[in-house]
Amino acid sequence: MLRSALSSLATLVAPALIAAQSSQAPQPDALRRAAQTITEADVRRRIFLIADDSMGGRDTPSPGLDKTANYIASEFKRFGLRPGGDSGGYLMRYPIARKQLLANRSTLGFTNGSETVNATFEAGAALIAGPSSAEIQGSVVLMSGPLSPDSVPAGAVKGKVVVYVPRATEQRLSRNGIRALQQLGAAAVVMVIASDTVLAQYARTQGFPRTVVGTSASIPIVGILERGVVQQVPGAGDQFDQLRASPGFVLAPMPDWSGAIRLRDTTLSQAYAPNTVGILEGSDPVLRKEYLVFSAHMDHIGTVGRPGASCRARGADSICNGADDDGSGTVGVLELAEAFSRPGARPRRSVIFLTVSGEEHGLWGSQHFASHPPVPIGQIVADLNADMIGRNWKDTIVAIGREHSDLGSTLARVNAAHPELHMAAIDDRWPEERFYTRSDHYNFAVKGVPILFFFNGTHDDYHRPSDSPDKIDAEKESRIVQLLFYLGQDVANRTQRPQWNPESYKQIVNP
Repeated sequence: MLRSALSSLATLVAPALIAAQSSQAPQPDALRRAAQTITEADVRRRIFLIADDSMGGRDTPSPGLDKTANYIASEFKRFGLRPGGDSGGYLMRYPIARKQLLANRSTLGFTNGSETVNATFEAGAALIAGPSSAEIQGSVVLMSGPLSPDSVPAGAVKGKVVVYVPRATEQRLSRNGIRALQQLGAAAVVMVIASDTVLAQYARTQGFPRTVVGTSASIPIVGILERGVVQQVPGAGDQFDQLRASPGFVLAPMPDWSGAIRLRDTTLSQAYAPNTVGILEGSDPVLRKEYLVFSAHMDHIGTVGRPGASCRARGADSICNGADDDGSGTVGVLELAEAFSRPGARPRRSVIFLTVSGEEHGLWGSQHFASHPPVPIGQIVADLNADMIGRNWKDTIVAIGREHSDLGSTLARVNAAHPELHMAAIDDRWPEERFYTRSDHYNFAVKGVPILFFFNGTHDDYHRPSDSPDKIDAEKESRIVQLLFYLGQDVANRTQRPQWNPESYKQIVNP
C-alpha cells in the first residue's frame, strides 16, 4: 500500500519536475552546441541564395522579394517555428498604394462666424506632408518660435488646428517640431508661407503621386499663402507680425476661430508586400508571454533604371544584389532561428524571428509590424536588429543604441564572456549620420521597445550592383551571429526585462 501511494505521488510530482526543469535556462553545453551550428559555410550558402541575380534586387514590391519571403517561410517551417503572420501563415502582408491629391476638390478654411479665410489647393494652399485624404475640423491655436514638447502645456494643442507662423530665419516648422505636435495630439498643422515662390514649390510637389503604406498615422501638414489670408482678413497681418517679433516660443489660443481641412485623393494603384514572422515559444510558463525580436530587412533596391529605385550603375551589371544590405542581416536571422531551435537551446522567453520588407523605401515593413504585432507590443522586451553585418573590419561590429538602455551593459558582459569569438562590439562611430533612425529597429524604439542595432558601416559598393555575395566575409559574419545568439540567450533567459535609460526614453519614445 505504501508502494502504491509512493507510485501515485511520483505520478503527480514527475510532470511538475519536468515543467520546472523545462523552464530553466539552457545549459552551457547545449548553448555551445547550438552556437556552433552557425557556420561560415551556412552563411555563405544562404547569402548566395538570397543575393542571387534571380532575386532581381528584391525591390519592394517585386517577384524576387516574394521569392525571398517564401524561402524564409519554408526555413522557419523546417525549424519548427510557430507562424506569426496572417491567417495562420508565416507571411504578414501590408498594402502599398499609389495615391494622388485631387487639388481641385481639396480646400482649407477658417472662420470666426463673421470673418472667413478660404483657400483651395489649386490656389492659395498646398499640401506639404502627411496624408492626401483627410477631413479635419477643430479650434485654432496660433504658434511661433522654437518648439519642443516641453514648451507646450498639456492638452493645449490636442485636437486643434495649429497655425504656425515662421520667424524671419525660418521657412517652415522643423521636422522635430512637427513630430512634437503630432505626439501632443494636434489634428493638423497649417504653416503660414510668406513667399509665393515657396508655396509654388510645395504646390508642384503636392501633385506628384505619393506612396501610402497601410493606414497613415501622420497628420496633414499644409501651407497657406500669407498674402491671401491678409487680403481676406486684414487684421491678420498685424497679428502675424506681433508673433514674429515676440521673443522665444509663443502659443496663442484663438477660441473664436475654427479651421477646416478637406483633402481628397485618388488611388492610382495598389499592391502588397510581405514580412516573414516565425515564433519560438519560450520554456517558462510566465516569461514565455514576453518576446525578444531578432530583425533584419530582406528587401533591397532592385535594378538600375527601375522607376523609383535608387540602384546606382557601375559597369554593365544592372542588378543591385544587396548581399551586405541586407542579405547579411537576413541570413543572420535565419541562422539564429536555426540555432535557437536546436535541442536544449530553447530560452525561457519566447523569440520572434522577423524579416521585413520596404526598409529601403522608408522602414515600411517594420512600421507595419510594430503597428500590427502578432503579440501586444508591451510584451516585446527588446529588438536586436542586424543591417549590414558582412563586410569591413574583420574583428569589429558597431552596436548602435548601447547608451539608451541597459542592453549596452548586457552586450558588454556577454561580449567579454566570449573571447573565443574574437569580435569586439563597439559604440556608434558615426553619430552625425543618425543611423539610429535609419533602420528597422527605430520603429520598435519609438513604441518603447529597447533596441540594439548591429551594423558594419557602409562601403564603396553600397547601393550598387557590386554589393555582391562573393564579397561577404562569411567567416566574420558567423562570429557576429554567434555573438548575437549568446546575447539573445542572455536577454531571453534573464528574469528582469531590459530597461531604458530614462532620459533616452523621454527623447525617443512617442507617448
